[in-house]
Amino acid sequence: MSNVALPCGDGAIRGAATPPAVTGATGRWVLAATILGSSMVFIDGTVVNVALPALQGALNATVTDVQWVVESYALFLAALLLVGGSLGDIYGRRRIFAAGVVLFAGASMWCGFAGSVKMLIVARGLQGVGGALLVPGSLSLISSSFCAEERGRAIGTWSGFTAMTTALGPVLGGWLIQHVSWRWVFFINLPLALAVLAITLTRVPESRAEGVQRLDWWGTVLATVGWGGVTFGLIEAGHGGTRASIAGVAGVAALIGFFLVERSSSAPMLPLGLFRSRTFSGANLLTLLLYAALSGLLFFLPLDLIQVEHYSPTEAGAALLPCILLIFLLSRWSGGLIVRYGAKLPLIIGPMIAALAFGLFTRASAGESYWTGVFPAVVVLGVGMAISVAPLTTAVMSSIDQSRAGVASGVNNAVSRLGGLLAIAVLGLVFSAAFDRHLDLGLDGLELPAAERQQVESQREKRAAATTSDARVRQLLDGSFIAAYDVVLWVAAALAVASALSAVVLIDAKAEPIGSK
Repeated sequence: MSNVALPCGDGAIRGAATPPAVTGATGRWVLAATILGSSMVFIDGTVVNVALPALQGALNATVTDVQWVVESYALFLAALLLVGGSLGDIYGRRRIFAAGVVLFAGASMWCGFAGSVKMLIVARGLQGVGGALLVPGSLSLISSSFCAEERGRAIGTWSGFTAMTTALGPVLGGWLIQHVSWRWVFFINLPLALAVLAITLTRVPESRAEGVQRLDWWGTVLATVGWGGVTFGLIEAGHGGTRASIAGVAGVAALIGFFLVERSSSAPMLPLGLFRSRTFSGANLLTLLLYAALSGLLFFLPLDLIQVEHYSPTEAGAALLPCILLIFLLSRWSGGLIVRYGAKLPLIIGPMIAALAFGLFTRASAGESYWTGVFPAVVVLGVGMAISVAPLTTAVMSSIDQSRAGVASGVNNAVSRLGGLLAIAVLGLVFSAAFDRHLDLGLDGLELPAAERQQVESQREKRAAATTSDARVRQLLDGSFIAAYDVVLWVAAALAVASALSAVVLIDAKAEPIGSK
């Protein structure tokens, strides 16, 4: 699920009830623990994509396998994100946050020692469970530790530092992959986790919500089974067989059951009443489409840069750095656009600029240098996302009663991750079909001997990671990857345009801009 910038990351904090004040020293410790803890999740969300080419070669994995390395993590993180926050409210925010850190660290160690891609996929799923406890826990700890007067400064500090770690994570990870091993992408979490646990258990006060609350276990199970079944069906659809069809049908049935349960539950994980707001529905549809496009790019870009364009892992890790820095540096300016124009206009312009960026990335897959190919697209993408993120948060948070701000924020965050989950499955299917079509046409034209063609066919699932001593076949494999990647990029551009259209149709232009009073 791609993590350049997530909407509504701090909305839960803003919507929280006023907590008791803490001393300056305690507040600093709370910030240190939550920043370091969140950084583990945000770093893993970006750096693992850079590691995919290396672990694909080391574990003899197919592109479908590396899809699952990303998807198993994204699935459990998206499905359990809302329930993770509820667990903290009921059983203690510090306790659940610490449990998430322990689980995430243990799963990271398992990832680092994984001897097969199947073991890595299972360990990544466990990482997602830990992240689902850790991320909402970090936000709720801040909300329960700072009074209203200090909360804004705490939000800014948390947002600034997590943005920095998100930006630097792929660069550090690329360096570790290039000079040590891809396994250190996961091992790097262990010292961070130890530091977070030491601070959390000794310096962070415990808190929980008042009153008796219930967990929506049926909703949690049905959502996980539903999205898992749909994802499995989409990823495995290219291989044929009945497993994919059965999984897809079971997933859809579970999702129907999920919405029926949520509609009748007295304490739903997903309050469907929120979607009665046209602006809230439009903002979440925009989130789903725009972050699906972004996640597709973030999955395939490192594969293209490393396997086809022959970037080093460090160079590939640094490729998107200008985009992340632009989002960070322009966020304050973007907030000013909301005051002047409201949220709707930026939410039309921002995604359209992002769509232009996805089109520009097709130049980057045509043998151009970084500065003439990748860099212009990265800069345009950074501007488009910078214009979109703050207005998107504003549209979500201003469309509902502020007493439900925390829930609305959690829903929007989960939707953004769900967009990434579905995008990698669907765009992976699109990519495979385009790659196979281009490869088959090329192989027919080359008229290779039967034995040599069989060698290529046996490695088809590895895509650009396939090995060959024939220069013509190497050129064909790279060309097939570029052709398929370009199709994915144009689909991503179409998704971004569709997200802008959702703002045109659904987001209320008459809603009063923040700060207009």
